[in-house]
Amino acid sequence: MNIAIIGAGIIGVTTAYELASDGHQVTVFERHGSVAEGSSFANAGVVAPGYVTPWAAPGMPGKVLRYLAARHAPVRVRRPLAAADMAWMRQWLAACKPETYAANRARMQRLAFYSCRRLHDVAQRLEYDFDRSEGYMVLLRGEKERALVQPGLAVLREAGVAFHEISAEEARQIEPALHPATPLAGAIHLPQDEVGNCRQFAVILRDAAEQLGARFAFNTAVDRIDPASPARLWIAGEPAPLAFDAVVMCAGVPSAELLRPLGIRLPLRPVYGYSVSAHIPEPVHAPRSGVMDERFKVSITRLGQRVRVAGSAEIGGSAVEINDAAIQTLYKVLQDWFPSAGRLSSGVQVWKGARPMLPDGPPVLGMSGLPGLWLNLGHGSSGWALACGSARVLADQLAGREPAIDVEGLGVLRFR
Repeated sequence: MNIAIIGAGIIGVTTAYELASDGHQVTVFERHGSVAEGSSFANAGVVAPGYVTPWAAPGMPGKVLRYLAARHAPVRVRRPLAAADMAWMRQWLAACKPETYAANRARMQRLAFYSCRRLHDVAQRLEYDFDRSEGYMVLLRGEKERALVQPGLAVLREAGVAFHEISAEEARQIEPALHPATPLAGAIHLPQDEVGNCRQFAVILRDAAEQLGARFAFNTAVDRIDPASPARLWIAGEPAPLAFDAVVMCAGVPSAELLRPLGIRLPLRPVYGYSVSAHIPEPVHAPRSGVMDERFKVSITRLGQRVRVAGSAEIGGSAVEINDAAIQTLYKVLQDWFPSAGRLSSGVQVWKGARPMLPDGPPVLGMSGLPGLWLNLGHGSSGWALACGSARVLADQLAGREPAIDVEGLGVLRFR
C-alpha cells in the first residue's frame, strides 16, 4: 500500500519504520526540519512501563487544587485558558472516578509493557547504539512520600513489575552521586526499567526506515485532509492534492485541528512540560541512570554526556512563553540531588514541549471511522514509553492482522 504519515515525532517515526518493515510504500510529512522536533525533542527519556498510568486518577483533583498555591508545583494552571481547556478539564475530572481510572490504567500498562518489549526487539535489529542505561529509582524525601507511593506499589505488584523498596543507604549505593545533605527517607528501585535518548533513537529509526524505502518530506506542512476522500492530502503551497491508499495521523496536538473538518472531534489538548539539559563536566558527580523526585515529580536522567532534568505539567498559557517558576523548580531539584552534575554556566538547553493529552489517559489507535484514515495519537507524557508498541499495533491493524495485545478501549469510539 501507498501510505502517508502526518508527523515525524517519535510516534510518526516508529509508525513509518513498522509500516516500511511490512513492505508498504511510506511517505512521512513533517512541518519541522527533522524528526522529533516537537514534544519528542527533549523529554525525560524514561521507559518505565509500570509508571505509565492515567493522569486522571482518584485524588488528583484535590492535589491540583493544593498545587495552585505551591511555589514548586508539579502541576500548574496558567492563563489564558481556552474554552477547550476548560472542557478538557471537565472530561478529565469525570475520568478520575476509581472504576474509570482502573480500566484506563490497565489499557495503558498493557500497551506500555508490550511497547517496552517491542523497543528492545527493534533496538537489537539496528546497527547503531543510542544513549541508554538500565535502572530507574524513585526518591522519597520523607515518610509522607513513602505513604503516598504505597497505592502505586500495589499496582506494580499486581502487574508483576520488579521493584524493591530500599533504604537511603541502599539508594546511595546505586546512585553514589546523590547529595548527602538532602534528606532521603528511602527509594523505590526498578531495576528492569530504563532511560534512553528518545530523539537519538528517532534519528536512528528514521535512517532505518529510509533504508527500507520510506521517504521523509521535512519542512512540509499538511494544510488539510480532503473530506470527500480522507486518503488525499493537501500540502501547503501545492496546487493539487496527493492521493494515497491510507493516511495515518501522528501529528500530536495539531492533529485535532486537522481532524475537526472531517467531523472527528477529539478532546486533545497541549499539557506543557519542561526540561533543562546540560553537559556533564565530571561523570562521577552525575546520575548513573535515572531518578525521579516523588515530591516534585521531576526526573533527572543521564543521556550520554548530558544530564537532563524534566518535569512540570502546565495547562493553559502559551506554547512559546517559558514559565520561569517551572524552570526554577527543575534547577532546585537538580541542586538538591546532583549539585555538580551539569555545567550550568554555558551551553544549557531549556525546552518547553506540548504533550498531546487526552483527558482519560490512553492514546487513540486504529481506524478513524472514515475510509483510508487511521489514527495513532494522544500519548501525552508517555509517548516515548508507548511509541514502539503503538506503531506495531497500528501496522497490524492496517494489515488486517490481530494485534499482539488486546486493544479494547484504545479506539476513537470512546469519544463518540
